[in-house]
Amino acid sequence: MRIKKSISKHSVSYSVIENVRDVNGKSTTKVVEALGNEDEIRAKHPGVDPEEWARAYAKKLTEEKKKEKTPIIAKYHPHKMIDQHQRRSFNVGYLFLQSIYYQLGLSQAMKVIQEKYKFQYDLNEILSKIIYMRVLHPTSKKNSFEQAKSLLEGIHCQPHQMYRALDILQKESDFIQQTTYKNSLKLVNRHTKVLYYDCTNYYFEMEQEDGDKRHGISKENRPNPIVQMGLFMDASGLPLAFSIFPGNENEQGSLKPLEKKILKDFELSEIVVCTDAGLSSEKNRIYNTLGNRGFITTQSVKKLKKHLKEWVLDPEGWHITPGDKAIHLSEIDDSSNNKTTYFKERWIKEGELEQRLLVTFSPKYKHYQQTIRERQIDRAFKKIDMPSALKKKRPNDPTRFISAHHATKDGEIADKTHFSIDEAAIQKEAQYDGFYGICTNLESDPLELIRINHQRWEIEESFRIMKSEFKSRPVYVKKDQRVEAHFLTCFLSLLIYRILEKNLDEQFTCSDIIQTLRDMRMMELSGEGYIPLYERTDLTDKLHEAFSFRTDYEIVPTKNMKKILKQTKKTK
Repeated sequence: MRIKKSISKHSVSYSVIENVRDVNGKSTTKVVEALGNEDEIRAKHPGVDPEEWARAYAKKLTEEKKKEKTPIIAKYHPHKMIDQHQRRSFNVGYLFLQSIYYQLGLSQAMKVIQEKYKFQYDLNEILSKIIYMRVLHPTSKKNSFEQAKSLLEGIHCQPHQMYRALDILQKESDFIQQTTYKNSLKLVNRHTKVLYYDCTNYYFEMEQEDGDKRHGISKENRPNPIVQMGLFMDASGLPLAFSIFPGNENEQGSLKPLEKKILKDFELSEIVVCTDAGLSSEKNRIYNTLGNRGFITTQSVKKLKKHLKEWVLDPEGWHITPGDKAIHLSEIDDSSNNKTTYFKERWIKEGELEQRLLVTFSPKYKHYQQTIRERQIDRAFKKIDMPSALKKKRPNDPTRFISAHHATKDGEIADKTHFSIDEAAIQKEAQYDGFYGICTNLESDPLELIRINHQRWEIEESFRIMKSEFKSRPVYVKKDQRVEAHFLTCFLSLLIYRILEKNLDEQFTCSDIIQTLRDMRMMELSGEGYIPLYERTDLTDKLHEAFSFRTDYEIVPTKNMKKILKQTKKTK
């Protein structure tokens, strides 16, 4: 700090001023304190030289500030307007995402790519800001650029550079996925001996097919062209790798190429691939019996051969633990309060594949299925009076319980089609309530196999997070390369979010975590620091504890905030 001497015609005034820089390096001068003119200083401090006293006072303030003992006092004028177009509030929730981004080595990977292609714009800034905004304010790339201005460090690239960067990111997608996987091993324990694979699809706001955007079976029953995504997740719940393929291709064919890639690029060999029945063709199962690999896949009891259905529905031969006395299902508590899972197993051979069929029965699951079906029957009753709603029956559509009659009781051709509830269809389906099947080539403990298969819900939740919280669809880019790059940024956002989630000791919902990050804003007190505008909660405390920095003091001085920014950009 130093003094500023202002000389006018009738007096000499003194003030203490200081040169300050904000977190982005912008320099300015601020008045720390107005000391008054020479007469006022002599009146308050008799016998002193005003200028010498002012210099001594400025030195004292400097020493106190170094010791951080001086409270920061701000003065505001009720009749002074704020500067036009000056941003005063900034988001700091992204700093937790930024810490993981840099620890994953993405900044270093972007440097390698930038040197390879020798372009001038900052690829690291572009990718990092796209990822932060995908979590905080998911929208189009153009709007993401505008929203990124609200981050504490802002954004310095140009919108058109973001689109150009997508082309480069797509070309280096495999390298980026490989890099993040290897660096993630330093951050969290990844259980990669069990891998979960699933597929989903994303629609486009268009009618004509183009490139990979093809008409296929949409998960959301939309008529628009779609692309499909295959995703591998490890047993830790972290995404491992993804691929994009045309919307009209059979999703079963997507597993093998992506699995081959991760076996090679991620240096994995001894793995078990867990999928649902729709993805587990006989060829995929046989492929995962080779080497040290294995498979666990769901098996529809309804689609088993007749003799196997009879074996499943036989109430004899059920167990709670391996080697215990066999139980007859008529002897168990069949109420929804019974949370016990019973199982039976046998080896079967179909074609070239020998596999183990493991079936479970759960009274709780039985009552759940009964409740769902009762609701569907109620909906079927309502549809009977609306023939226009009785379209092609889907596997779980209520119309599967409606039968159509085109003749009278006497066998005459009816003038009108008569619809009624198909009681036989209801009874046929009800006999499978509570039963659930899986097939595997493993000889592991059946309870462990059941536990592994049950964890498949996490990969389904990952797709839900991308579609709901991250709003990965509809997709706002059209070129196939940029579509894949868009999903690469969604994949990286999901990985960073999942790692952040694991850093929190307690369980918080996805919506709570993301909303908290969005709400973490601070007001800039020019030349002094940043004042929190958010509510301090258990979740904000956990975030600060997990990442070893705090933004929740009454004011965070500018120099402290610079230290925080530097800390969040450390690499492992």
